[in-house]
Amino acid sequence: MKQKLLVIGGPTAVGKTDLSIKLAQKLNGEIISADSMQIYKYMDIGSAKVTEEEMQGIKHHLIDVIEPDVPYSVADFKEYGEYAINNIISKEKLPIISGGTGLYINSLTCNMTFTEAEKDEEYREYLESLALEKGNEYIHEMLNEIDPISYKDIHPNNRKRVIRALEVYKLTKNPFSSYNVGDDFYNSEYDVFYYVLTMDRQKLYDRINKRVDIMLKRGLLDECIRLKEMGYTSDIQSMQGIGYKEIFYYLEGEISLPDAIDMIKQGSRNYAKRQLTWFRRDKRCIFLDKDVMSDDEILDKVINDIS
Repeated sequence: MKQKLLVIGGPTAVGKTDLSIKLAQKLNGEIISADSMQIYKYMDIGSAKVTEEEMQGIKHHLIDVIEPDVPYSVADFKEYGEYAINNIISKEKLPIISGGTGLYINSLTCNMTFTEAEKDEEYREYLESLALEKGNEYIHEMLNEIDPISYKDIHPNNRKRVIRALEVYKLTKNPFSSYNVGDDFYNSEYDVFYYVLTMDRQKLYDRINKRVDIMLKRGLLDECIRLKEMGYTSDIQSMQGIGYKEIFYYLEGEISLPDAIDMIKQGSRNYAKRQLTWFRRDKRCIFLDKDVMSDDEILDKVINDIS
């Protein structure tokens, strides 16, 4: 009998954290964060990192794992995540993956053993220098020539993933997107229960805008100033995250603070749209509409399904 694994996905600001904590309390679970920003230390406000108080005693894994200047890949997340899952199971508890980074979720719930360990550092450095010289859009267009599907899926500013997609093609002669298809892709060693929270698009966008305002009130600007004082620069991968990238632009005198705030809100809304597109492509996802179901009804449905 396969070990049950619960996944709570969804776009930014939809309420994944609150639901996952309630489920962990009801189902004797622990939570594994599938968030590409919350892995970094010192980056709390801009990543909307769950606080000790919000955790309500529920153990969270893969939060505050690495320093902001340490390279981190999907392969690294998979390694850390599998260790966390085994650790939770050893305590006879339910592993609950909660987050909005779909590729991270897939690395733990799909048959994703493709060449993540293989690297071509020289080619990566070449692509990095090309992007710095000619812009992210240039290498993004290179991707269009070999893998139009990944070209559409990956935002030009997600330089790290664009480079990874180009690197995978160079190493394997297969497009990056081809590893997300096939009958056995969704074969997992776990019994996966995968839910995605949704709500009316405009309501979600309003929540996102309010969340950005709250981040600023809580000290996002000061957090970025501290990170800068610690020696972290705008060109490292962690500072490419939404909220940090734009504030660094402001701190470096490239844009005004109001423009940075507008960019954070727009970038977050665009990210939410891409997240929903990702989840809709996954045939395993069960969508839970918060406009149709109350929080209690959502909680009850998940508990009844998995029990």
